[in-house]
Amino acid sequence: MLFNSLTFLYLFLPVTYFVFWSLRTKRQRYVWLTVTGYAFYAAWNWKFCFLMAFSTAVSYSCGWGLKSSRDPRRRKLLLSAAITVDLLLLGFFKYYDFAVRSLASVGDWAGLTWHAPTLDIVLPIGISFYTFHTISYIVDCYRFDVEPTTDFWEFSCYVSLFSQLVAGPIVRFRQVEVDLQNIDRVNRVAVLGRGWSFFVIGMVQKVLLADGIAKIIDPALQHYQTLSTAGAWLCVLGYTYQLYFDFAGYSNMAIGLGQMFGIRIPQNFNSPYQAVNIADFWKRWHISLSSCLRDYLYIPLGGNRGIKLFVARNLMLTMLIGGLWHGANWTFVIWGAYHGVLLTAYRFFGSGWDRLPAAIQRLGTFLLVVVGWVFFRSTDMVMAGQLLKMLVGFEAGGIPSRMLLLLLSVAAIAAHRLPNTFEIRHEWRKPALVGWTALWIATLVRVAVGTPSPFLYFQF
Repeated sequence: MLFNSLTFLYLFLPVTYFVFWSLRTKRQRYVWLTVTGYAFYAAWNWKFCFLMAFSTAVSYSCGWGLKSSRDPRRRKLLLSAAITVDLLLLGFFKYYDFAVRSLASVGDWAGLTWHAPTLDIVLPIGISFYTFHTISYIVDCYRFDVEPTTDFWEFSCYVSLFSQLVAGPIVRFRQVEVDLQNIDRVNRVAVLGRGWSFFVIGMVQKVLLADGIAKIIDPALQHYQTLSTAGAWLCVLGYTYQLYFDFAGYSNMAIGLGQMFGIRIPQNFNSPYQAVNIADFWKRWHISLSSCLRDYLYIPLGGNRGIKLFVARNLMLTMLIGGLWHGANWTFVIWGAYHGVLLTAYRFFGSGWDRLPAAIQRLGTFLLVVVGWVFFRSTDMVMAGQLLKMLVGFEAGGIPSRMLLLLLSVAAIAAHRLPNTFEIRHEWRKPALVGWTALWIATLVRVAVGTPSPFLYFQF
């Protein structure tokens, strides 16, 4: 089920919303949000609900054990066991076939005969996100950053909350703990307007901007070998904005839906294409992931402590793992390594960059990010290499569509000049309300007459 589908808009959301607000106790609302989360998830493949339930039960049991024990050895054992189970599940479903094929390729290159069978495993949608939820909860309980909950339904509701279940943002338990505890005392009128505003803005970003760009560039990129240099640049820029408005749109919808049920999901994008350096970009892009990588990987590895070589190692490992988290493909690994190199370079030589005019810093950072998206979008390294060659070459030819120029202009203004959803007040005066109403109607028409497209981050 998709947020931008008729089933969600006219059936699932209204039923979920009105039943939720008819319930009175915390337990009732926890149970209802859990049930609706599993129903939402089952729309893709009901069998994988058992996998999520198992991961939830393991992590909840670990939290309970950590709550009842102060023995350091027992606590470490509980932490290690629960994280191992979660990572084994994620590793098997997401990376087994990738690892087998990669080892087979290395064996062929080395002249060795070694071929393990691939299983063509179906990737459970959202497994990367809810695994981060459960692992962050376990680690925070171990560190005494949160008090483990004794209410299974509260924890299950947190893991399976439909608004952020399949593509984030990655919400830590401590970030919504207070809201979950007060879920029976929420003022419906106070949260509905802001929640609906976030949701509408996100839907417009996804359906009108991201999907409009995708409709033009996806066919062109299927035949990327025939693109001109200008066409390649337009397609890469198109993907740059498509990815942003697709994922930022999803995040805004998730945040808005959370608000409608009294749960404040944190900001996930803070105008990343307005960043002045690559470190600033990662403070603004997919904030929930970058902060998790920082707190649960980079800092435990040593962070900024130690000699420069160790700091560079920590940055590279963090970004390599972050790239691999996005998908079982070498293009994501290279993308992570690319950003690791950029972050390391800025870490040690950034003073010269910082002396440049702000406009040059923003433009330079944006272009570096655009180049990185070539790897992110490409299906393999052959495609990535060919696109990069086109970007720096002088291949003649046309452009995919003149409409793309218009969409890119609108997207560029929105991404580089306008405030993001956390910078506006969501108190709409009449002219703005009329404008957003018109955009919302156009969005609903587009949804009604077309086929809803999945969000790009569903594949991760």
